Amino acid sequence: MNSAQLLLAAPEFWVLVMACVIMIVDLFLREERRGIIHMLAMLTVIFAAIITLRGDFLANGLPSASAFNDSFIRDPMGDVLKVFSFVLMGLIYTYSKFYLRNFKMFRADFYTLSLFALLGVMLLISANSMLMMYLGLELISLSVYALVAFNRESGRGSESAMKYFVLGSMASGMLLYGMSMIYGATGSLLIPDIAEAIRVQGSDDILLIFGLVFVVVGIAFKFGVVPFHMWIPDVYEGAPPAVTLFISSVPKLAAFAMAYRFLSSGLGDLHIHWESMLASLAILSIILGNLAAIMQKNIKRMLAYSTISHMGFVLLGLLPGTAFGFGAAMYYVIVYGIMSVAAFAMIILLSSRGVEAETLDDFKGLNQRNPYYAAIMGLVLFSMAGVPPMVGFFAKLMVLKAVVEAGMIWLAVSAVVFAVIGAFYYLRVVKYMYFDEPENETSITAPVDFGAALTLNGIMIIGLGIFSSSLITICMTSFGV
Repeated sequence: MNSAQLLLAAPEFWVLVMACVIMIVDLFLREERRGIIHMLAMLTVIFAAIITLRGDFLANGLPSASAFNDSFIRDPMGDVLKVFSFVLMGLIYTYSKFYLRNFKMFRADFYTLSLFALLGVMLLISANSMLMMYLGLELISLSVYALVAFNRESGRGSESAMKYFVLGSMASGMLLYGMSMIYGATGSLLIPDIAEAIRVQGSDDILLIFGLVFVVVGIAFKFGVVPFHMWIPDVYEGAPPAVTLFISSVPKLAAFAMAYRFLSSGLGDLHIHWESMLASLAILSIILGNLAAIMQKNIKRMLAYSTISHMGFVLLGLLPGTAFGFGAAMYYVIVYGIMSVAAFAMIILLSSRGVEAETLDDFKGLNQRNPYYAAIMGLVLFSMAGVPPMVGFFAKLMVLKAVVEAGMIWLAVSAVVFAVIGAFYYLRVVKYMYFDEPENETSITAPVDFGAALTLNGIMIIGLGIFSSSLITICMTSFGV
């Protein structure tokens, strides 16, 4: 280990140090000065983004660089995902402060646990070995288990956390079992060495294929796709909206990076096997996610099934195994994160009177209560439905283009049909907002920082749609397209 290697992981060390600093500082703060914790958390993600952008290891002409015996890698894809993780975390902290203060849960635990989860996301994004991958994955999981049960007075939250813990432990065990099989077949923990071993000895090893199956199960659980989706509706409904903000967005970026590094960089020669697995998972998720969401009356459960459908589209981008497909999937998962935090921010805004907004009826007459926020929510819903010129339309278009280029026309047609069917439940909320009478006549207001963040969120959704080529180019360039 030398200073050059430590500099490669400077953003990770910064987040780790600041998470520990926040824990210590909190011991000396009075209740009324807890705002300092929020400020430190915001500074953490801001400076982490600056360090990531300024630490340009590509200046020496290399496409990537590794550290810690090649178990950690810095490359363009990883840096893009990390920067967007920091952007999403900044929005999450801004929205969450409003919720935590209103519901008397403004404690440092939320910030320390979320920062440790963010650290796990960063490690998973840069993992170049199965050991580093599992370390990052468990750091995310253990932090999120505690966050789901963050509201100590909520029995439903505790129940959701227990369900998530049990199912998550099973998925982690399956993933670890698959990793052990792959290690047994290749004799290495490093992703590049695994790829080389498969290239030399061939891809017909039954132990290797069994290991692949268990690895795909673990990846599918982290994405929350069918049939490993059981935890998503319960966790989204039971966790505080401030926690669901995080769960629904940032870990999805890490799940994408994990899938890419494992399936493409490590098990690329087994593409013929994992392509069919991902195709089945993707189409089942799109079908079940959209159909189940139509029947929901709880807005958080509706968005949970919507997540399942969206993750099906991400898998559609992954399954061709092409650089264009990976770029499209990366673009989609970033866009979904931006849309998701805005949707749950609106739930937080409507929950500001001490009672959580949980049903679709809470959105009735939103335009009469505050036309501006109704317009932003409309942008979010139209984008999720894939209506042009919102950014969600271009995300779906890029993924479908990758699938068509791979010759899977039936898969693309099926995805389009169920995406159109799924547009119903988004448009239903728009109908409630603009054409129904409000059940509560109270006007909706928000703090300046919350409103500014929500405005920025809305601008990103429409701006990245109208000027979609910029983000698409960044994602494609990360994979050499």
